[in-house]
Amino acid sequence: MNKNPQQQMVDKMGYDRSITMFSPDGRLLQVEYAKKTVKQGSTAIGIACKDGVVFVSDKRVTSKLLVPEAIEKMFKIDDHIAANAAGIISDARVLVDRAQLKAQQHAVTYDSKIDILSIVKDMCDLKQICTQSAGLRPFGVSLLVGGVEEDGTVKLFLTEPYGLYFQYRAAVIGEGDVEIDAMLQKRYKPNLSVDEGLRLGLSVLKEFLKEEFNFERVDAAYIDVNSKRYTKLSDEELKKYVK
Repeated sequence: MNKNPQQQMVDKMGYDRSITMFSPDGRLLQVEYAKKTVKQGSTAIGIACKDGVVFVSDKRVTSKLLVPEAIEKMFKIDDHIAANAAGIISDARVLVDRAQLKAQQHAVTYDSKIDILSIVKDMCDLKQICTQSAGLRPFGVSLLVGGVEEDGTVKLFLTEPYGLYFQYRAAVIGEGDVEIDAMLQKRYKPNLSVDEGLRLGLSVLKEFLKEEFNFERVDAAYIDVNSKRYTKLSDEELKKYVK
């Protein structure tokens, strides 16, 4: 006998009480809810260029009384590594604080800069633990983690709420990810410079936000191969990259 959608929902309710319980069709429902939380978050874009990595994000200023500069969407992990988040930003801050500490400990112990993949793996190990431990919930955030290695290699990773990660040339998370991803696939080129990457990231975000686009709600930053340092753009600098 076929059950109606309401009855199917009632049947599934028991399986989303705990992160450690699989549903009969092999799904962890709490993980799927975490992924939906990320999709509801404000847009975050990362682009790997030939001479650096670019981050662009929508801060989604929800009140005229809110100070836009107080909204954190992008985080400096080390001079050569940064992250861009979508989802529950307080969850992102916990992961970033841990990553910053790991980077500092590596620098003190080995007198060298930590590689980007080590930061990503450590971050995702903690995320994965929260998908198999009773009494915990998954991190409701995805992060784009990127930077420049000591040998000048540019890398960009996307980390999922459940601990999976992939390396990307360009990626978007949060609101409008499907639409913006389609734009990036058409316009991305491997030989983009940092300047061109900033123009691309800002242009696709402007096209998505349309009349809601303004410089108060947008953040952009980059790490270039020459300096290997995180640089955040001011509103005046942003205007140079937007037509």
